[in-house]
Amino acid sequence: MDAEQYADTPYGEVRRVPGRDYLAYYPRPLPDSVDLPRDTVQLLADAEAALGRLAGVGHLLPDPHLLIRPYLLREALASTRIEGTRASLVGVLEAEAGGEALGLDVEEVVNYVKAMEQGLALLEELPFSLRLVREMHAILLDGVRGRDRRPGEIRTTQNWIGAPGATITTASFVPPPPEELGPLLTDWERFVHENRTIPVLVQSGLIHYQFETIHPFLDGNGRLGRLVIVFHLVLRERLPSPLLYLSPYFEQRREDYYVRLQAVRERGDLDGWIRFYLRGVEIQANDAVARAERLVDLRESYRARVMESTRSQAVALVDLLFAHPILTARLVEADVDVRRPTALRMLDQLVDLGILHEMEPGPRRQRRFIAPEVIAVLGEDNE
Repeated sequence: MDAEQYADTPYGEVRRVPGRDYLAYYPRPLPDSVDLPRDTVQLLADAEAALGRLAGVGHLLPDPHLLIRPYLLREALASTRIEGTRASLVGVLEAEAGGEALGLDVEEVVNYVKAMEQGLALLEELPFSLRLVREMHAILLDGVRGRDRRPGEIRTTQNWIGAPGATITTASFVPPPPEELGPLLTDWERFVHENRTIPVLVQSGLIHYQFETIHPFLDGNGRLGRLVIVFHLVLRERLPSPLLYLSPYFEQRREDYYVRLQAVRERGDLDGWIRFYLRGVEIQANDAVARAERLVDLRESYRARVMESTRSQAVALVDLLFAHPILTARLVEADVDVRRPTALRMLDQLVDLGILHEMEPGPRRQRRFIAPEVIAVLGEDNE
């Protein structure tokens, strides 16, 4: 790490680690107030308005779970791709529907969804805390790459960030040494709960920046830090459920994402990071609203089509296919509580109506059915 690239700023400084022959970045506690330039205030207003529209959609949905899982999958896919996985939406859905071994890339995506779901469930009985974050981290790395790097445990050794093969002396960034983590994480947790002077969206951007800078775990920091953004917005009741997915925005602008975070450390350019972050909130909130409207329209169209044509139990599959756009009789049996012949008959009815298409049988010769219009809405990228 080149000390000459780092200025001493209100957000931290580079120092030689006592008794060790390397430099590390020492973050300072998060500020209790932030002065935003006028144009950044306008970006904040635009982002707040977009987030408000998304929250309104979440409150008005006939079934909020219609969007939660599909949106979590989008977030999980993009967040894990930033870290180098190559899973696809259809690949994840196929693996889940078929019940076969998922493969590491797919399993990382599934773990991300599980970590968010478990974290939200725990929030009903635990305050948002480092303990809760550690539990989510343990789920995130369960059985995947990084599982040997102390899942759920704060690091007790030094880590660093750099190109493949980089050493601690050639790394582009070296987070604070482990003995500094206790006070830094205590302050991070305090900031999450106590700060009420900084706008919530700016808070969430600061919380993500500081988490990435502290880098408290040996692996999985990026994924968990991005997950915490949406978690904080739900905690502060700015969203009724995790409907905002920022990772696609970060993935599409990966280099700028890292540059903006690093610019805070090197030059104290907090405003540059906040502006980048707020643009992301606005873009992704508007995108989520547009997808929600299209998915709700599809739902109503499908329900009307089924009722007009069959007036059968098959209408019960309509909501299920939004949560699971690739269906099998096994999934239908479990969710709708019917026997296999009935489940297959219902699936065939939706095929006849053009709502589902039958896919090639899976490895176990299990029949699989895909909802292509739902996949199209969920899978296409936004710019």
